Amino acid sequence: MSSVSTQEIKKEFLKSKLGLTGIFILSILILVSIITISVIPTSTFQEWNNPEKWISYPKTSVPSWVNFLSSDKIPEHKIINPEVFQSQENGIFLTSQQFGVSFEYDDFPSDFIFEMKTKYTDSHLVQIKVIRPDGITLEFLSTSLPHSDNETIHNQRYFSTDSMIKKNLNTYKNNFDFDFQVGTTEIIFSELYTNQIQKGNYIFIVDIYGIEKYVEVLESKMILGGKAYGLMGTDELRRDLAIGLLWGTPLALFIGISVSIGSVVVGLIYGVYSGYKGKKTDEVMMRFNDVIYALPALPFLIILAVTISNSIFLMIGFLMIFSWVGIAKVSRSMSLQIKTRQYIEAARIMGQKDSKIIFRHILPQLLPYAFASIAISVPAAITTEAGLSFLGLGDPSFPTWGQILHDANTYGAAAQGFWWWIVPPGILIAITGLAFVFIGNALDAIVNPKLKR
Repeated sequence: MSSVSTQEIKKEFLKSKLGLTGIFILSILILVSIITISVIPTSTFQEWNNPEKWISYPKTSVPSWVNFLSSDKIPEHKIINPEVFQSQENGIFLTSQQFGVSFEYDDFPSDFIFEMKTKYTDSHLVQIKVIRPDGITLEFLSTSLPHSDNETIHNQRYFSTDSMIKKNLNTYKNNFDFDFQVGTTEIIFSELYTNQIQKGNYIFIVDIYGIEKYVEVLESKMILGGKAYGLMGTDELRRDLAIGLLWGTPLALFIGISVSIGSVVVGLIYGVYSGYKGKKTDEVMMRFNDVIYALPALPFLIILAVTISNSIFLMIGFLMIFSWVGIAKVSRSMSLQIKTRQYIEAARIMGQKDSKIIFRHILPQLLPYAFASIAISVPAAITTEAGLSFLGLGDPSFPTWGQILHDANTYGAAAQGFWWWIVPPGILIAITGLAFVFIGNALDAIVNPKLKR
């Protein structure tokens, strides 16, 4: 292999539109990875499989941007934080939480939930009502917090499906033109004397009355159930797929680059040493190489994942074991050519150690080939991990793109038409692989002697 300087590689690479396209895509992926690690809390990554984390999110909802492509606006799932006001009159302490909702959709929301975490003593009265865009106030719940003589922290959820809320809202049913069984959201969000949706600004109010002191609201939110949520929708387990796809980007780069660098380094050193030593050493090492090369990689990876562990770090190690053999064969043939050159003979005559000759005089000559091999090897590692995860043999604690596709297959996303659960991870796998293929092919065209001639 003829020597190609770094400056020559850089100069030729900048002329390659394919290589520059790959660098552009890779730069975007790296930027997304940095933003993901810096901005998104690690708790969302660590609790990807914790159902409690995602209980407030909708199930299998479409992405919100679908509304821009459709004439009928699908209700969006909203998680609303309140404005809290406190007042006192005639010895009554009032803590009022107000949730503002701008509703401009062509279908009714599925439900609503009020979640509160409060700290209080004694007894407190809770009243919930809504002020509609037409100015009408609907009062639909009056209840009390559990009595406590000592200061206590209490978690409470009020669901639109509660029998008391249904009963109270049904008293307003005569004001609407429903000739069929309706739910609480239909009554709240309908125009008077019709079953048409009333669009506009709604204010949901949760008033908590106390006699001795205010109740302290530690956490509070209103969840208005919808059929659309976020940039990428949600899955069957209510998880925000945008978070999973974003975290999958640094994971894919970590897996692909780790496996490719590890396998290329091992393959280069193994092949160069075998070619340089020659004779029986070369024969034994190449026969061992042939044995590893002949092993079917995927069945062995499946067996290892099932019998030992499906940890993502062990998977990276397993992928390295089966990825270095091809590189070793090529680097051995290059080493056989380079070791016949005069400066190698001169170094040997001067008494330099074999290790010094290999690492100082031979391996540097193969660095251009190493860079090209690393780039070309990354897509194979990413797709192999995705394939194993799709088969259910990946590490479920990490939201990789393959794991997302596995979950989609498990819950029948394709059969039910949940395209947002299937298409984005597939596209991201293809784009990431394509970026490294472009870079690798551009480098290969530069360093390959045949193509160079």
